[in-house]
Amino acid sequence: MGVMSDNLLPLFIAVVVFEVMDFVTGVIKSGVVSKRNGGKFAFESIKAWRTIYKFVFILIGIVLAELLDATIADGTRLRLANYFTAFCCGVEFWSFLENAAIISDHPIFRFLKRFMKEKMEDAIGTKIDDKE
Repeated sequence: MGVMSDNLLPLFIAVVVFEVMDFVTGVIKSGVVSKRNGGKFAFESIKAWRTIYKFVFILIGIVLAELLDATIADGTRLRLANYFTAFCCGVEFWSFLENAAIISDHPIFRFLKRFMKEKMEDAIGTKIDDKE
């Protein structure tokens, strides 16, 4: 079990960093959007709970991917937990870029958001609707 924890600790740390940054920038973005719309910002605990649930499910997913890797790898590592973590962190990074584009309204973040959206649309072969 020591090897497993040694393999997973960096993945857990990466997930914590990405989740915290997404949560913080998401809260700030909500405040900025409320202010721009002339409304009053209100923190909603349901969103915090959803983040907690998501975080726990990601951690469980990392452990399950590592167990699956150890079970089926037959002496070689497929590094399934690494790929799962990379996917989850990539999703949070995308969310961070979207939040940064809205918070700062800076051209570089607007460009990155548009660039990533276009690349994703090309990869999946369909258009993605922007909510905001």
